[in-house]
Amino acid sequence: MSKELIRLRDLCMAFDDEPVLDHINLYINDKEFLTLLGPSGCGKTTTLRIIGGFATPTSGDVLFDGVRINDVPPYQRQINTVFQKYALFPHLNVYENIAFGLRMQKLPEAEIKERVMEMLETVSLKGFEHRRPEALSGGQQQRVAIARALCMDPVAMLFDEPTSALDPEMINEVLDVMVELAYEGMTMMVVTHEMGFARKVAHRVLFMEDGQILEDTPKERYFEAPQTQRAKDFLASIIAH
Repeated sequence: MSKELIRLRDLCMAFDDEPVLDHINLYINDKEFLTLLGPSGCGKTTTLRIIGGFATPTSGDVLFDGVRINDVPPYQRQINTVFQKYALFPHLNVYENIAFGLRMQKLPEAEIKERVMEMLETVSLKGFEHRRPEALSGGQQQRVAIARALCMDPVAMLFDEPTSALDPEMINEVLDVMVELAYEGMTMMVVTHEMGFARKVAHRVLFMEDGQILEDTPKERYFEAPQTQRAKDFLASIIAH
């Protein structure tokens, strides 16, 4: 039985007194893949940002391996986030973008090189190390962003709609890397509208609306028999597109 890795306990978030998350309770087990679904503005990205350390909840707790981490900054968490926008450093080449976090840790140059080259292999970008971000396609840039996150050896990865800014032909480039990570046992939480991908890889689906979790269920149950009308309508609208 997998052990619990991340837990959100009675989590609330408000911006300018407007509630965005309303008493969220969820857990993620080690090596589990969760897909977070729901309409725009339902709180998915805010949930990921709080887990990753980029936002502090108004109330409630974020626990990692049983320890409260509300006040732990992102770079000290064993959780790395890949955003919708690639957020690469334009003045650095691919190698230096991936190596950035390792250099901040002041690791030996030989170890940095070994890890960067291993990550380039993982995301199928060996030979691209000297290119600047502007010379890469969107799919390649997102794979560099994934490699940079993986280089820090995270225990869990968060993905916030990592393919939404990509042209259709580039989407599979990124999804293939994520599928491989999932099969290797990386703990992952993903916000995505790629239903085929979610159906193939996810263990559980969380459906959110208005800052609340309406469904938390195994993927088979969600895709075959959603329990709420809101979830049914959302699934139908996505499939229709």
